[in-house]
This record gives sequence, structure tokens and C-alpha cells, in this order.
Amino acid sequence: MGKTLLFHAKSVVTMDRNMPRASHVAVRDGRILAVGGPDCATPWGGADSHIDVSDSVLMPGFVEGHAHLMAGAMWDYTYCGYHDRIDPQGQMHRGMTQIDEVIARLKEFEATLPPDQPLVGWGFDPIFLTSERLSRHHLDQVSTQRPIVIIFSNFHLLCGNTAALDLAGYNAQTNVEGVVKGADGQPTGELQEMATMFPVMRRTGIDFRALTQTDAALQSYAEVCKRAGVTTVTDLFATLGDDDITRLTEATGKKSFPVRLVPALGAIGGTPAEVAAQALAMRERATDKLRLGAVKLMTDGSIQGWTARVRAPGYIGGHPNGLWNTAPDQIFQLCEELQRQGLQMHIHVNGDEAAAVTLDALEAAARKHPWPGARHVLQHCQMMDAALFRRAAELGVACNIFANHIWYFGDQHAALTIGPDRARSMNAVRDCLDMGVITAIHSDAPVTPMGPLFTAWCAVNRRTMSGQTLGPAQCITVEEALYAITLGAAQTLKMDTEIGSIETGKRADFVLLGEDPLSVTPEDLKDVPVLGTVLGGEVHQL
Repeated sequence: MGKTLLFHAKSVVTMDRNMPRASHVAVRDGRILAVGGPDCATPWGGADSHIDVSDSVLMPGFVEGHAHLMAGAMWDYTYCGYHDRIDPQGQMHRGMTQIDEVIARLKEFEATLPPDQPLVGWGFDPIFLTSERLSRHHLDQVSTQRPIVIIFSNFHLLCGNTAALDLAGYNAQTNVEGVVKGADGQPTGELQEMATMFPVMRRTGIDFRALTQTDAALQSYAEVCKRAGVTTVTDLFATLGDDDITRLTEATGKKSFPVRLVPALGAIGGTPAEVAAQALAMRERATDKLRLGAVKLMTDGSIQGWTARVRAPGYIGGHPNGLWNTAPDQIFQLCEELQRQGLQMHIHVNGDEAAAVTLDALEAAARKHPWPGARHVLQHCQMMDAALFRRAAELGVACNIFANHIWYFGDQHAALTIGPDRARSMNAVRDCLDMGVITAIHSDAPVTPMGPLFTAWCAVNRRTMSGQTLGPAQCITVEEALYAITLGAAQTLKMDTEIGSIETGKRADFVLLGEDPLSVTPEDLKDVPVLGTVLGGEVHQL
């Protein structure tokens, strides 16, 4: 039996209705022994050691239910985005608001590269720029010899220069869905969705899997999590071999590693039966800090890239409907097999058509292979309405909503993608909760920065970059938002018996905050400082 540690905080916000507030938490062997006042450890023989965090407010460690391990390693490339971003080491990278600024930064970066190395940028999104759309002609200004690839912030589109397109053989004769062409019949350089992007990515050495397979990338991801107050995090489209799992097991097993990692196997590159077999084999290798066995399905694309699948009346401005990354018949086949094998699914659905098709597939699978408590999760859910959330509740399907989009893209969605009326009901956390759905909210890092308190602020205030409140009827309370980044997210990972609240018997995973998020104004929620985290009783200060 290990020593008993007694944490003394300014206040403890437990997320447990039976004891919402406390001042002390006793911890033994990495789990919560007791919660209450200074004498809460007395029935257990008292405390062996006192940990004074009385300058901090203690909460359950935040749970990021939709992020990607490459959030740390993407900084190996050059940042080209519109918004200011902070890297894992805390350095600020200023956003750029004009194509000329992007080209200038790329030229500066290009001058530092060896002659035979492709130039890769990331985080760009043309929807924010008022000038013409980024094309290969812009990138040819940087180099006509060196392949250049700019990955858009949504990771569903990219733009390449002529040299990069030539590597994949994309030209005027190419007849491939997702190769965008101009009025002259030539490719513009923009490529949409993975099937079309992959030939260029492979030839320029862009490998999202490789960005997650080094110790440096894993440590960088852990640093991102710690700065955000996250103690349990997903990698929600993982490609893992036996050696990769061995490496992750060793890395996460170290006492110094500050986060529990939950990779979900990407359902790609095999039959449904093969995907299921791999996930089942992975599940057998799970540990306390490395949870394996869930599967991620990718259905449609990105709303701001006009590749999400949306129902009538479609996109404003005459844009055609989006693309299927997984065709509907394949979605049905995957859902049936994974349901039959008892594997939890996390399913990407941005557009409402994608959500409707996926719910149809899950319902069909459940009729053939009943599984009470499957708790599959729809991810993003950006255009789901009350009727779709009601269907999700009836099927026992959870929803993890991309609340950050309201601030980052809300103005653009109203003006350019789906119009102001539907934008007001995007990322409808209020409807989701009211329909009785298990609800979480997320950042999708590195698409937007990881920061659960900012994500909570977005769901509470629904403020856009221009300062308007987009759909006030969908605002939720601070208490509900905090639940969504703790217990709600833990429920989507089927880990709510272990994490998400400060209760006796659960794991001693906490976040240390500089202010009480329930005492500040809702407008100031995003500014509550994170001071550090605790994982299994081990303190990890910033």
C-alpha cells in the first residue's frame, strides 16, 4: 500500500453533485481516497504527505475527446494561418491576413531549406482572405523547381505549386474528383480530400502517420496537453503497427509522461473485417495510460472547404455538394461489422447529410446486432438539428461537437458556406443536451488550438470573430460547458467510471487553475489560467 497524499487547494470543483465543492483531496496509489475537508484522510489513517496547492483551484483534468497527435509535430512545417497560434514551447506565431504575407513567409522559409527538400506549410485557409484564392501560380513565385505544398487548416484540402502537381501527374487531362480546375481547364493547384491529396503528399514526403511516430512528436503533444490542462487526450485517426504500440506503451508508461492517450484506429486501407480484427488485437494491449480498441470512420469533408455533405438547399453561392471520403454503402458495411464485433466507433460527420446517413447505418447495424451500451460517437456534428440529435438519443449515440468553429469560422459560415439562418444553429450544443444526448465539445487540434476552457467559452458565449453572438438560443451555461469538457468527454471515451470528476475511487487526474471558472464572468472563462496538471497523483507544473 502506497503513501497517502493530501492535496490542499483554494477550492476543489469536483463535478460530483453529491459534493460539488471541497478543499482537500486524499490520494493513494494514484487514485482518489477521499474528498472533503482537512480531515478527509483521517478514516484512512491520515496523510503521509501534504501537497499545498492552496493558490490553485483544483478541477478534474480536462478530457480532449477529439484531437490528433500531430498537433505537436505540425510545427516542424512552416505555419501559414490567419490566426495567431502558440507552439508547444509557448512561442507566438503571428497570423497572416493577405496572400502576399504568406508568400513572403514561404520565401523566407524556402531560403533555409536544402535544395532537394520540399517546402511544406500548414494552417492556411483561403476563406479568410479577400483576395483571389491561393493557386499554384502564387506558389510558383516561391519556387518553380522545389515542390511546395500548403496544407489547409481543415486538413481536407491542400494547394501545390506546379512542381508538386507534376510529381503526381496532375494536368489538364486529369479527370479525378477533387482536382480543382480553372476556366482554362488547367489544375489550379487546389486538391480536395485524401484520395486526391495523397499522391502529392506521398511524393513530397508528407506523412501524417510519421508525424506521430517519434518520441519528440509524442513529447510535444504531451506538452500541448499540459499547457491546456488536459490529462486524457485522443489521437482520433491513428495508424498503428505492432512496433508503434510498443513505443507508445513504453513512452506513456513513464511516470513523467503527463497524459493518458486514447488512439482510435483509422478505418482505412482494409476490409471491414480486417479493420475489426486489427482493432480487437490492439485492444488486448491497452494499459492504464494507453487506451486502445476504438475505431474512427471518416465520412464527409469540411464545411469551410465545401467538401462536407449537406442536405438541401446545399451551399450558398452555387457550390456543389461535397465529397464522400467513405461512400455510404461502405459506411453501412463498416458500421455493421464493427457493431457485430463489439467495437466502439467514432464517426466524423460535418454536414447534416453525412450525419443522417451515418445514423441510418448505425440503426441498421443495431437492428442486426443489438448492443446496449455501444455508445458510438458522432464527431463534429456541426449541422445536426434537433431531429437528428433526437435520433442519436434514441439510438444511444453520443455527440462530440466542434464548438470552436463558432469563433473561428462562424462569420464565414454565415456569409459564404451555409447562410446566416443555418449558421445560427450550427454546433447546437443546447439542442444536443436538451435531447438527452451524451455531449462533449472539442478543438480538433491542430485544426484549432487545444484549449478546453476556450472551447467551453465558445459553447457558452457563441461569439464570432466579428463580435456577434451567433445563435443565442444555442448558448449553454458555464456548468454545462465544464461538464462537457470533463465528464461528458469521459463518457464518449467510456472512461467516466475512472476520470471526469473528483470522486472517491477515480483516478487522481486534476488540473490546477489560477481562478475559479464558476466565479468569473462567462465572458472571461477562456482567460482562466492553467497552472499545471496532476496525473495519477503526480504533479506536472508548467
